[in-house]
Amino acid sequence: MNANEEAVATVLASYQDALNASNTDAVMRLYAEDGVFMPPYSQSAIGVDAVRQAYDAVFKAIKLSVKFNVAEVVEIAPNWTFARTNSAGTVTVNATGVNSAEANQELFIFKKGADGRWKIARYSFSSTNPLPQP
Repeated sequence: MNANEEAVATVLASYQDALNASNTDAVMRLYAEDGVFMPPYSQSAIGVDAVRQAYDAVFKAIKLSVKFNVAEVVEIAPNWTFARTNSAGTVTVNATGVNSAEANQELFIFKKGADGRWKIARYSFSSTNPLPQP
């Protein structure tokens, strides 16, 4: 990996830590001002206020304990990089205390800001858990 790709991998490690700590403030430090969070079965959260509100809701509902595996980080243009990851671990539903397996595939698009720091510009994920059997 080149220096930009390594810097993005470092941001991904910080994102993993922020998720596992249920820390919205730490997550927000990693997002661009115009960042977009696109979780499954939900409308996109666009911009700082909406992204913050979405993560607050996630952390109110669940507690994650996940580990990210970086499958690839590719610099696609000056100041733009994408990363494809897989994550696995557990999720606890805060209301019930029920634990279950958590596994996802993720796609991140990063933008390098004027300050030279890489930020999450777009983030989407989908579950890789098997569908429940009837």
